[in-house]
Amino acid sequence: MRSPLLRRPIRASLIALATVLSTSPAFAQDRVDATAANDDLIIVTAQKREQSIKDVPITVSAISGEQMDTIGIDEFDELSAFIPGLNIQEQSANNPGFVIRGITSDSGSAQVAPRVTIYLNGIDVSRSRGSYFDLFDIDRIEVVKGPQATLFGTAATIGAISVITAKPEPGFSADVRGSYGNFNLYEGRAMINAGNDKIAGRIAASYKQRDGYIRNIANAPGTVSARDVRSGQDDLNGIDQLALRGSLRIWPTDSSTMDFVFNYEQQRNPGTAFISGTLPRSGGDTDPFRVGEVGGAPRAISEAILGLPELGLKREVYDANVTFETAMSDSWTLTAIGGYRKFDSLEVFDADGSGLFFLEFAEDAEGEQFSYETRFAYNSDRLRGFFGFNVFHEQGTQRVPFVTDEGTYIGCSTAGALAPVRASLAAALGVPAAQSCQRLNNPALPNLATTLLTRGAASVLPYSSEFTNGGKNTSYSAFADMTFDVTDRLELTAGLRYLYEERTSTYSAAAGASRILAGLGIPGVSLLGTVDTRGLTFRESDNFDAWLPRFNALYRISDAVNVYATVSKGRRAPVLNLSARATATGPVPAFTLVAQEKVWNYEGGIKGAFGAFTGSIGAFYQDYSNFQTSFFNEQGQVVPVNAGNAGNFGVEVEGALRLSPNVRIFANYAFIDAKIESPDPAFQDNRFRLQSKHSAAAGIDVNVPVSDSAAIFFVPTVTYSSEQFFEIPNTPAISEDGYVLAHARAGVRFNDGAFEITAFARNLFNEKYLIDAGNTGGAFGTATFIAGEPRLYGVQLGAKF
Repeated sequence: MRSPLLRRPIRASLIALATVLSTSPAFAQDRVDATAANDDLIIVTAQKREQSIKDVPITVSAISGEQMDTIGIDEFDELSAFIPGLNIQEQSANNPGFVIRGITSDSGSAQVAPRVTIYLNGIDVSRSRGSYFDLFDIDRIEVVKGPQATLFGTAATIGAISVITAKPEPGFSADVRGSYGNFNLYEGRAMINAGNDKIAGRIAASYKQRDGYIRNIANAPGTVSARDVRSGQDDLNGIDQLALRGSLRIWPTDSSTMDFVFNYEQQRNPGTAFISGTLPRSGGDTDPFRVGEVGGAPRAISEAILGLPELGLKREVYDANVTFETAMSDSWTLTAIGGYRKFDSLEVFDADGSGLFFLEFAEDAEGEQFSYETRFAYNSDRLRGFFGFNVFHEQGTQRVPFVTDEGTYIGCSTAGALAPVRASLAAALGVPAAQSCQRLNNPALPNLATTLLTRGAASVLPYSSEFTNGGKNTSYSAFADMTFDVTDRLELTAGLRYLYEERTSTYSAAAGASRILAGLGIPGVSLLGTVDTRGLTFRESDNFDAWLPRFNALYRISDAVNVYATVSKGRRAPVLNLSARATATGPVPAFTLVAQEKVWNYEGGIKGAFGAFTGSIGAFYQDYSNFQTSFFNEQGQVVPVNAGNAGNFGVEVEGALRLSPNVRIFANYAFIDAKIESPDPAFQDNRFRLQSKHSAAAGIDVNVPVSDSAAIFFVPTVTYSSEQFFEIPNTPAISEDGYVLAHARAGVRFNDGAFEITAFARNLFNEKYLIDAGNTGGAFGTATFIAGEPRLYGVQLGAKF
């Protein structure tokens, strides 16, 4: 039960804002004039029709491509700092975490459904390993918060991020930009557009290469990795990515359009800097912010078992979609959208974050998605709405190979089953059992673990295993949504989606027996405890359905100020959690049905746009049942569990004020108190992972003409994030205390903006902060930490034609 004292300041703020807005001189303006008077208002399509953002009766934030260029946003994590209630963690392009109001969607398991919908040009691309893409040549991004199944489909449990790329236009235009910065940053972006009023095409490309900001001393003389692994790479957390897009727009008639968009993207990034918190680098400590010794596996073994010769990411994504829209009459519009997306991603990572040949993993994820939607929209003076149907199909696999040196694994593992053997090894090494791994991590002494445990028969003994989980989902849904103007001031909306889905999970594993344990008289034992399915692939299928409604009310206090209230329901699909267990007669399926997660969302707020000001304030409460969370088990598998009930209360505020034609200030703030309310002491009162209680951002955009055709500009911004936990159950050791980041862009534009020179800096004061902790290594007793980006700076040249 939350104290009413917590609600009073929020209620007071809402009343105060309503009073200020309703007494504004802009009260007398009609809605069209009020919108036209403010050039900063963005037109959005969150409700499947064009609306001024202030007239949408749900909590939606939007940012235009022009605003993104002004602030310097070209990646998802940079975007999230300027959208209240949104946090996007980019551990790597293969493993982004999308968080809306504390709810995270980042599981790589093919058996688990996403919670946050990522839309690219109206197509669902939410599957985690295929959801990352470069943000270039963008028209706008809309972030809709709260369950939105009626508007955005089955994955919109708690919200949606809709990215709309720039479309071809009649005429000719081009844009070319090049950047150079520290850590050997090279970045190039280009766009060319040509066409007439019947057909137009657009080609855009982006390439970005930057050395890693964590120096890796793996394989340097005198290090543990040089002793045990003898391979390495110079830097970690770098970027090497290419993206291409081709777009074609056809106007078959004066009232219809057909859009074709094709995307290709690839990454060849170096390894991720998982830095151990317990195993210091050779001659150093466990500080994750400067230098790491992340050794991986010996090169030949890594390539043969993990798929790449060294740490890094090899990822490719192919995407195609087509959208047809036509006016059937003055009141009716037909829209048809179809899309296909395929991804293939292989990432090799060192889960122990040290120079030892210990926890070496890869994740090989493949998937494809197909979707089709037909939508009929109606628009009259007092009644507006849409109805239609959607078919969505996806299938994919996540294969996780593992390799280690048997002696090192036994000496460093915290598994209770290996404790007697580990104690014998520690005694032979002359140290207490709890210090055996630290002894092996001493570069001044030889690693004798395998030598001692094999009685001299081998000094290194590779052991490997792998598991593969698969998922296949086909869903069919029908939806309808209607808005009625009760009066000129009051409108009511009701929507409903019916969903029927067919879900299948598969699982297989290959795990050999430890040769060391067999030599000690314990035959047939897998080091990780993974059960070998002996060539069998287990399968589990089931069908589910759901009704997902929403109800909205919007009241216009004035033509410039609206208040709204929303009630909506969301759900996350049940998980057919499938693995294997051993029996006396052989391996059999180990199956658990994790119940569907359900959430009821209640929110309300005020939106205003008058004169030079735009702003909103909203409050929400979300009531969860069967809240799904997950943890890593000792096999390195992500295991979903039902944590019971959870609650989430929050307030989101954003606003912008144009002080003059040349100066605009903007700011946002979010308070989100998201906790699990389960009686289970393992989860009770734990905060949702990756969610700060307080976050804020602010900036100022100054553009000063210095001649008839030239201007200088300066855009400083600052962001704040309070403490956040990276895992459930919460522990202070696996958290980030909070941080403030400052950024700036400044430069000069010539020839009415046709040419531009820009200097830029991110994390101007070189603040140290973490973006993740715990990770796979945490399940094995060696939590790892990933540092956020340090100060990055450079210069950009741009030209428009």
